[in-house]
Amino acid sequence: MSLFGSAKLMAIVTIILGILVLATPLVAGQSVLMLIGILITVAGVLRMIWAFGAHSLGSGIWKLLLGVLTLLAGGLILAHPMMASGILTILLAMYLFTDGLIEVIVAFTLDEAGGKGWLLTGGIISALLGCLLFFQAPLSGVVAIGVFLGIKLIFVGMATLALGTTPHSVMKSDT
Repeated sequence: MSLFGSAKLMAIVTIILGILVLATPLVAGQSVLMLIGILITVAGVLRMIWAFGAHSLGSGIWKLLLGVLTLLAGGLILAHPMMASGILTILLAMYLFTDGLIEVIVAFTLDEAGGKGWLLTGGIISALLGCLLFFQAPLSGVVAIGVFLGIKLIFVGMATLALGTTPHSVMKSDT
């Protein structure tokens, strides 16, 4: 499969995932929280195992404490997902704003050909979603995480589809 075919396939899958996430925002938001909780819990266990390979007792104790702290953080997310959703909502808001700002900047480095418009529009919407989410947090919570993630996936898919099917370089040259 060619590079353009791969980009097109990835874009279509991303758009479909975005639509599915929008159709079930509560489930998607809860799934994101549970996945994060599981990953952090596993990381805590791995850090505790890592502590036993320390070269000194002092270093081992610090590594073990770090592992226990990480394990507790993952466990708290799993035990209290609504509390975690408030924190995650704020982090997601910061991510969406920053990502949107970067997409807008990158869009201005592209030639007119390709997906410049999609990237610019997606960047503006992402930044606006980040601001909206931030000023609604923590009230927006899990459902907002799902809705905004779905919207973001659709725009990433559209930009990838537009940029990935352009057969020539769309970056401006410095010369």
